[in-house]
Amino acid sequence: MSLDLSFNKILIIDFGSQFTQLIARRIRELGVFSEIISHKQIKNNNIDSHTKGIILSGGPLNVYEIKRYSFDKKIIKKGIPILGICFGHQILSKLNGGRIKQSKHREFGLVNLFKIKESILIKKIFKKKNSIKVWMSHADQVSKLPKNFKTIASSQNSKFAIIENKSKKFYGVQFHPEVTHTENGKIIISNFIFLICKVKKNWTVKNQKVQLIKKVRNQVQKNKVLCALSGGVDSSVVAQLLSKAVGKKLYCIFVNTGFLRKNEEKQVINTFKKKLKINLIYVNAEKKFLKELKNVSNPEKKRKIIGRLFIEIFERYAKKIKDVKFLAQGTLYPDIIESKTVTGSETSKIKSHHNVGGLPKKMKLKLVEPLKFLFKDEVRKLGLELNLSKEITFRHPFPGPGLAIRIPGIITKEKIEILKEADHYFIQALKDNDLYDKIWQAYAALLPVKTVGVMGDNRTYEYICLLRAITSEDGMTADFYDFKKSFIQMISNKIVNSIRGINRVVYDITSKPPSTIELE
Repeated sequence: MSLDLSFNKILIIDFGSQFTQLIARRIRELGVFSEIISHKQIKNNNIDSHTKGIILSGGPLNVYEIKRYSFDKKIIKKGIPILGICFGHQILSKLNGGRIKQSKHREFGLVNLFKIKESILIKKIFKKKNSIKVWMSHADQVSKLPKNFKTIASSQNSKFAIIENKSKKFYGVQFHPEVTHTENGKIIISNFIFLICKVKKNWTVKNQKVQLIKKVRNQVQKNKVLCALSGGVDSSVVAQLLSKAVGKKLYCIFVNTGFLRKNEEKQVINTFKKKLKINLIYVNAEKKFLKELKNVSNPEKKRKIIGRLFIEIFERYAKKIKDVKFLAQGTLYPDIIESKTVTGSETSKIKSHHNVGGLPKKMKLKLVEPLKFLFKDEVRKLGLELNLSKEITFRHPFPGPGLAIRIPGIITKEKIEILKEADHYFIQALKDNDLYDKIWQAYAALLPVKTVGVMGDNRTYEYICLLRAITSEDGMTADFYDFKKSFIQMISNKIVNSIRGINRVVYDITSKPPSTIELE
């Protein structure tokens, strides 16, 4: 699903970079609408008068493998400003007559970038310094400049790290200005948008709400819609958005899988049925989910089973309600990029999400996923614009499979009850100590390992509880939250002394990457 907008935009042509959506995010943060389209799908005649600038993304390909990428060369002759990033920089150079070759010395990570001459693209970038730190990720480089291009900046191993053709408004950067590691990277993008493309700010949360409601109405028409409601931020925002878009044609299905947090089913029913007056159907399927997952330890199988069971329930209720053709989900971009490629480009799959890669191939219901090009922080702002409470919109992310993927190995009823208590104590402690809102996501997990302990004069042999708390902007990268020792000691003692079945607590200090936020 793309957004059909009648105002000016920056078009991002995606060559499969893991950072492509970050480019879109940075542009939207600057108040301008951006849209992503795959290099396999873009054609010259797709670009209308509302496209005021084009960005060519990075990607895992190289310019020698001409059969592995496609690009309509007529696009560069439309007179629209173009910014090439990394692989996009190399493509732009090659199409204009430059040469690309394999680098003698690859550049990955932070490097020093040195200014050679002034350019509108680097205005206010270097300030009074001669160099800045930028994030490189490439093994090829431009070896010969195209005709009428000039060098703006260089690194030790990339002579043509920033180039420009001022008359054509073509610019190329070998590094990634969209990542937070690049010093003043957002200013580079801002300069391209406002000084070169001359786009005015047009992307607000209010615009976003109006356009998404319009898009949902156009997709759904007069049909009824089921909404998979978990009570988390994403599905809650979707439910409220759908309620505004289709009104009484919306039926929210809240499935109690048995993997919810302590008392969560009561909170969801109270919020959506009683407070928001949304048409909510509660389905208690605890026994069914536990039975189907009996003796299943493979995390991918867990997700596939959970995805299948969800769809079976939704299709069953769609039959009961009659004339239901659509299923709405709170899928976000990080879910999709980790499960499959969003644009058809060659992005690596990391894991299946129950509502993306975990869905059955054959489904009777068509999907409505209005948030699938948004990051979590954008969704939170949208939730507030839709008049959802801060308690809902700023809740920590909670995965669709719930506690099932926080119990590595085989799941049992006993393990679920133990974990529910541990998670409850941890989250409550964060709230009591004013830490909850400082953390992107926090949870407890129950590891499939028992260790020996001693309580009083007695030997214990019980499970290890893992605690995880991370900070992040968008869920794509993350770092662990650095608790004070006193807090870690307090919550460890609380969990071990209060819950039979746990005799050891550990804290996960791994960042993302190399790990993911969840364990499975």
